[in-house]
Amino acid sequence: MIKIVDAAEAVASIPDGATVASVGVIGWITPDKVLKALGDRFRATSHPRDLTFYFPCGTGDAQGVKGMDHVAQEGLMKRIVTGSYINPVDPVTGRRPELMRLVRENRIEAYSWPIGASMHWLREVARKSPGYMTRVGVGTYIDPDHGGGKFTAKAEEDLVRKIEFDGETLLYYPTWPLDVAIVRASSADEHGNLSFEDEALVSSNLGLALAAKASGGRVIAQVRRILPAGERPASGVAIPGMFVDALVVDPAMMMTTETPFDPAYFSGVRRPLCDLPRPAPGPDKVIAARAAREVRKHELSIFGFGAAADIPLVMAEQGLFDDGALADYYFTTEHGSYGGVVMSGWQFSANINPDAIMDGLYQFDVIDGGLCRFAALAFAEFDSTGVVNVSRFGNANPGAGGFIDIAHNARRLVFTGTFTTGGLDARVEDGALCIIRDGRVSKFVETAESVTYRVFEGLAERGQSALVVTERAVFEATPEGLVLSEVAPGVDVRSHILDRMAFAPVAIRDPLPLMDAGHFASETRPLDMAV
Repeated sequence: MIKIVDAAEAVASIPDGATVASVGVIGWITPDKVLKALGDRFRATSHPRDLTFYFPCGTGDAQGVKGMDHVAQEGLMKRIVTGSYINPVDPVTGRRPELMRLVRENRIEAYSWPIGASMHWLREVARKSPGYMTRVGVGTYIDPDHGGGKFTAKAEEDLVRKIEFDGETLLYYPTWPLDVAIVRASSADEHGNLSFEDEALVSSNLGLALAAKASGGRVIAQVRRILPAGERPASGVAIPGMFVDALVVDPAMMMTTETPFDPAYFSGVRRPLCDLPRPAPGPDKVIAARAAREVRKHELSIFGFGAAADIPLVMAEQGLFDDGALADYYFTTEHGSYGGVVMSGWQFSANINPDAIMDGLYQFDVIDGGLCRFAALAFAEFDSTGVVNVSRFGNANPGAGGFIDIAHNARRLVFTGTFTTGGLDARVEDGALCIIRDGRVSKFVETAESVTYRVFEGLAERGQSALVVTERAVFEATPEGLVLSEVAPGVDVRSHILDRMAFAPVAIRDPLPLMDAGHFASETRPLDMAV
């Protein structure tokens, strides 16, 4: 039988200098109790010291489910490698995450990898291969020629190399061992067999466990409950108990941020579509409504964080999923929930009423294999050379998440976001957009701070198509540059668009069409959709 221990005992033997890996997806599937115990141990004893932390994606919300912010302590954390960082303002304290302070003040070695690489790399560790090779990310911020994913000056080691293999330029991520993996599941039996029957995501938990065991390391599993052996079918067990060294039981663990438990996220029950949240009127809803016109039936569509994640909710509000029509739309995110409706905000990454939930490593096989033909993604900057930046801008260091893999491999791209940021006050009134106060910062810049994806190269080299959708204008991307192709009713092209860009569009459609006035109506109405 596997030893059931409390969280403090589970982390008591982690030595100084160890490499500790764990995963969550924002608040989803985060082993928060064990991570907190590790942070508490350091605060009490100043040990273990100088740990390397490996998080395939941003783990925890840095608020109610703190996740990796529990271990964001100088002295405990020497190095972090993660697929994304979390940087919200806590509404209670008004503070940013402690991990972001450590990064901004250069207190730790901080690296950011694309999530596709951070997931697939685990497979290479588990099979003891020399490393992971990929063409995804060449020419972006993870390329050693553009920083190698180093987010602090202390991050001096080259964890990613640029190599030539069989006549092609690739990125190479050498493997290194994991000493401890901290995973989370729904339940375990007395033999430690783990299942995920009431989780909305699986993520890379299996990959972490196998990588740690192949490295000679330990696996600590946090679960909601212990079941008698033999109560579940073997097909329901995702991680065999022989790979688990310790169990920590937390019956009260949160499902995700602001959600103690909701079986609609794994289809334990089905939520009526009329009960879905409705995006508030305003710029984000306008953007989502316009981008929704690009969604096609029977085409696997993947949605990113931000305004893009509101697209399915707006479509639901328009009644496009009524009478069983939702089955005609194939929706997913980078984290493996399939079918149903993609959620936004803190519930992003999981779907309401999903049909299937896929392992995180295999989900990036789907993405890198080009099976997600349509992608709607956010943008923080778009520059004159066609570079999109979401990875590092201003005081924010979110990393790329799954953006690079998704953008590189989709056929049709829509980039969504407000035209400006920093104080934008824009409202919908009488079928038009009224800009009360423009944002201080334009997102259309001469040179982006970080290279997340090169759009014009994707158009020219891989035959992609791309639109940039904002609340006031729509641009079509061409290999030569952006073409202004639609404008919002009520917007002045010169003062609200061209004068707010650091570069000029290569062309303006003549005549210049107006965006559909229905996007700016106070009441939602169904729109003609692509089929």
